[in-house]
Amino acid sequence: MQTRATSCVLLLGALAACSGEDSIGDGGAGGRGGVGGSAGGGSGGSAGSSGAQGASGMSGAGGSAAAGGAVGSGGGAGSGGSAGSGGALGSGGAAGSAGDSGSSGGGGDGTGGTGGAAGTNGAGGSAGTGGSAGTGGGPSCEGATLRPGETTRMLQVGGVSRSYILHVPASYDGNTPVPLVLDFHPILSDAAFERGNSGYRALSDSEGFIVAFPTGIDRAWNIGPCCTNSRSVDDLGFAKALVAAIKSEGCVDPKRVYATGFSMGGGMSHYLACNAADVFAAVAPSAFDLLQESEEPCSPSRPITVIFFRGTADPIVPYAGGASRPPNGLNVTIHFLGARGTFQRWAELDGCTGSPTAGAGGCETYTQCNAGTEVTLCTTQGGGHSTGNAQTGWAMLKKHPMP
Repeated sequence: MQTRATSCVLLLGALAACSGEDSIGDGGAGGRGGVGGSAGGGSGGSAGSSGAQGASGMSGAGGSAAAGGAVGSGGGAGSGGSAGSGGALGSGGAAGSAGDSGSSGGGGDGTGGTGGAAGTNGAGGSAGTGGSAGTGGGPSCEGATLRPGETTRMLQVGGVSRSYILHVPASYDGNTPVPLVLDFHPILSDAAFERGNSGYRALSDSEGFIVAFPTGIDRAWNIGPCCTNSRSVDDLGFAKALVAAIKSEGCVDPKRVYATGFSMGGGMSHYLACNAADVFAAVAPSAFDLLQESEEPCSPSRPITVIFFRGTADPIVPYAGGASRPPNGLNVTIHFLGARGTFQRWAELDGCTGSPTAGAGGCETYTQCNAGTEVTLCTTQGGGHSTGNAQTGWAMLKKHPMP
């Protein structure tokens, strides 16, 4: 990582010649189909017993003909005559019901219906119809039109035009579902900055996932009490709509959609984990923490894996937490939980037990959490306000698809 000290402090990762640090992040490496029924036609009804012996008639075992009697084969009506003395024609059994169709997914054929019961000297029930075969499981990429390359695109969300940069790796062929990462920029910055500094663009090429770099209105993100000029900006809706738009064009695995971001963009990643865990499988924020519960309530719909990166000497988002005001002139004060406080809060939300395990790169991880999730804090001693290690972040993200 290259770091250049400057002369004044810039809050929340703004791109300007002010204090704090301009940091260039190191580049880094980063359904179940339904089960169909089994095949089988329904069994026909059993043959009706023959009528009693008529004059000169032989006993009809299993539907053999008595003289003038009914034929018992398969319970069918006797041909050529009336029943033997005392033998009336039995009524036909009811037809068997058709088998249910196999449900969509990698199942076999549906189970056939059961044939009707035989009537006395009656016709057997008709065989049930076998269920149709189930289709193969997994997301379908039929009709995918996305092609490798990098483009700047627009998307209408709630009548507002939103922009983003989309990077599709050369290895993408439109046939195999791939992961999707949304990478959010700092306040007073844009998608081009994040594309050039987070490290996820290079990882997209080496790991084969699609990455989108959205641009925020007012060059900020609305995470509740902060930080766009208007509280009505729907960045949660934008993030969800962006995922849906890319999935509609590309071959994206819906169980492997992730979010990351630096500074205010890290705040947006935390926000999505709290409010869109049904869309995002895991998140990897850097240089930002959760806010106090009264300012930013966090109630994820399920346990979700979080790995986040912090520096102990961060002058913009203090490692210990506390009050802060955004640098864009917004008249609001927010209160951070701090790095350790955020670590503990995510552990509580994910139902983690035991103590965190120390790992490489200053990372600590709660591994015993609900639904197999993990919570990791990577701390750089003496580190400032900088992007996280994309390679470490991606290694954790790709371990945790949506359950």
